[in-house]
Amino acid sequence: MPNSVTPLPMAPLTSESSVSRFGQKLEEAGLFPLRAMEINTLQVNVGKRCNQACKHCHVDAGPNRTEEMTRETAELVIDVLRRYPWITTLDITGGAPELNLNFEYLVNEARALGRQVIDRCNLTILFVPGKEHLADFLAGHGVEVVASLPYYLAQRTDAQRGLGVFDQSIEGLRLLNSKGYGREESGLALNLVYNPTGAFLPPAQAAIEAEYKEELKTRYGVVFNRLFTITNLPIARFKHFLQRSGNYERYMERLAGAFNPAAAANVMCRSLISVGYEGTLYDCDFNQMLEMPVAGDCPRHIRDFDAFVLERRRIVTGEHCLGCTAGAGSSCGGAVA
Repeated sequence: MPNSVTPLPMAPLTSESSVSRFGQKLEEAGLFPLRAMEINTLQVNVGKRCNQACKHCHVDAGPNRTEEMTRETAELVIDVLRRYPWITTLDITGGAPELNLNFEYLVNEARALGRQVIDRCNLTILFVPGKEHLADFLAGHGVEVVASLPYYLAQRTDAQRGLGVFDQSIEGLRLLNSKGYGREESGLALNLVYNPTGAFLPPAQAAIEAEYKEELKTRYGVVFNRLFTITNLPIARFKHFLQRSGNYERYMERLAGAFNPAAAANVMCRSLISVGYEGTLYDCDFNQMLEMPVAGDCPRHIRDFDAFVLERRRIVTGEHCLGCTAGAGSSCGGAVA
């Protein structure tokens, strides 16, 4: 493909740690210490149970995971939305978020409050027994669907997500299209997520979006609205892959070398709070997976949520943050610069 990424160069390592480099680069950009600007999005991880076990998954989700959000914690989430009307978006993720028994409760209550709701859907969940109603449920509530599709050909997608996942994902996209998703006139947003299959940075978002649109429509009759490119962050399964393949240090060098001040100024953690399945508060979903909660001078559980304090917080960072600030940047909404 014309905009594919190239293998990492064998760059020499420096003695400086990635963590200190990140701090220094923030200082050079006039952004140190990194602080929140607002909270307009509550991103809620409702658990790690999933019907897939993708190789790149930073959550380490899978069919055998049992962690999931309780109704009590889900009610606290809705209470936060009720108390702070400027938090306009509820972004529900997992695992496969739809497997949590409180998923539909969260959608119903958030939509009743007039909030935008995002479902981070793996597409194959639409065909899991007992979930056949999901496409109609999502469309009926005007939920924005953000779906991962690593590539528009089966071989590369199945290599990352499992044999047969691509074909079922295409059927899932066709099902959503039949409900109006991905069609401009419907108002039902269907956005796809692309992430590299190896130790590379993603290509330019606009270029690969155009390529995806042409290929998916021509090959499968599928349409969608936007494509988000997301950098693989060096945590969990992907970090283990990098270490096993001997690419970890080179990947970190690549991320540090591609630091973009504009991307750093627009990282998602400056306008988002992440909520763990047990209610703990984090600056982002990646910090959540590393068990790095918000700074100690802030409320650390959803029951104590105080937007006025959290909107002024200092953001907890680590070497993995280089992934969100490399190149055009990376967030749950794709490139940021």
